[in-house]
Amino acid sequence: MTDVFDRASEIEEQQRQVALQRQARRAGLAAPCAPGFPFLGQAKTVEDSASHCRVCESLIPVARRRAVPGVQTCITCQTDLERAVS
Repeated sequence: MTDVFDRASEIEEQQRQVALQRQARRAGLAAPCAPGFPFLGQAKTVEDSASHCRVCESLIPVARRRAVPGVQTCITCQTDLERAVS
């Protein structure tokens, strides 16, 4: 049961960091990198992409890694993160 709470805390922290980065970008400030998302705010390449989602640990398809260099989350988790902060 503790693992569920730990995972929920990790996801909450990631969502908070994404929200802070978005707000910093809107304000024209340099956004700090979020834990687990070391490439935010930096130039990205396909090699920077994670092979597995940082949130749910599922495999990120090669097509997504090519389309979004530096991607760290699967499309499902990214959609959830964006909905949570909007």
